[in-house]
Amino acid sequence: MSISNITVYMPSVLTLIGIPGLESVQCWIGIPFCAIYLVAIIGNSLLLIIIKSERSLHEPMYIFLGMLGATDIALASTIMPKMLGIFWFNVPEIYFDSCLLQMWFIHTFQGIESGILMAMALDRYVAICYPLRHATIFTHQLVIQIGTMVVLRAAILVAPCLVLIKCRFQFYHTTVISHSYCEHMAIVKLAAANAQVNKIYGLFVAFTVAGFDLTFITLSYIQIFITVFRLPQKEARFKAFNTCIAHICVFLQFYLLAFFSFFTHRFGSHIPPYIHILFSSIYLLVPPFLNPLVYGAKTTQIRIHVVKMFCS
Repeated sequence: MSISNITVYMPSVLTLIGIPGLESVQCWIGIPFCAIYLVAIIGNSLLLIIIKSERSLHEPMYIFLGMLGATDIALASTIMPKMLGIFWFNVPEIYFDSCLLQMWFIHTFQGIESGILMAMALDRYVAICYPLRHATIFTHQLVIQIGTMVVLRAAILVAPCLVLIKCRFQFYHTTVISHSYCEHMAIVKLAAANAQVNKIYGLFVAFTVAGFDLTFITLSYIQIFITVFRLPQKEARFKAFNTCIAHICVFLQFYLLAFFSFFTHRFGSHIPPYIHILFSSIYLLVPPFLNPLVYGAKTTQIRIHVVKMFCS
C-alpha cells in the first residue's frame, strides 16, 4: 500500500476535538473557562490602565508588571475564542496555517512571560541588594532594551518550530488534533514522517527559555534572601521580604503549573488524555487569571489606586 493511500497529503484544514473523553460535557466546562478568561481580561486591563495613568507607578517594577499584563491578555485571547467555539458552537475546524500561527503565538507569549518574570526578579535583586544604585542601573532605556530582548528571544526561538513542521512534513496520519488548541507536540504527533528533529528542538526551546530563566530567578532570590536576613532591624527585613511576596507567588504558580503540564504530557502515559488536556488549558489560563489578583492584593500602591479608582 502506498503512503498516499494511508495518509493525508498537506491538509488545508485540521480538526480540534477539544477535551477527548469529555465531549459531552464540554459546554459546561466552557462556563468556568469563560469566567476565568473574563476575569483575566478585566483584571489585566485594569492593571494596565492604573500603571499608565499614575505617574508614580512609572517605575521598572510596574512597567514590567504592565508588560506581564499585556502578555497575559494576548496569551489568553489567543486560546479562548477558538476553545469556546469548540465547546459551545461545535466549530472544531481550523485552517492548517492558522493552527501553526496559533501555535507560534502561544509558545512565543509563554516565552515572553517567562522572560518578564526573570526581568522582574532581576529588578528585585538590584532594588534589595544594591538599593542606592537601583535608579542609575534600571533606567527606562534599560527597561525598554530588556523588554525588546525578551520579545525577540521568544519569537526567534519559536519560529523554527513552524519552519520545521512546514518544510519537513508533507504527509499526516490524521487531521484530527486531540487537543483544545494548537500545541507544538500535538501537531507534530500527526505527522507520518520521523518527528525526532522536531521533538528535540521543542525540548531545546523549552529548556533554553524556562531552564535559563528559572535558574536565574532562583539564584537571584537566594541572593535576595541572604541580603534580607542580614538586615539588622526586624522591621526592615519584613518590609524588604514583603515587596517580594507577590513576585514569589507568581513565579511559583507559573513554573509549577508549567513543569507539571510538561512532564505529564511527555511521561504520564498512564494518565487519561482528558487530564493532560485539562491541565494544559489550565496552565495557560490560570496565570493570566491569578497575576492581577495576586499583585492587586499584595502590592500596596496598586491596591490603593484600585480603591481610589472605584471610589471616584
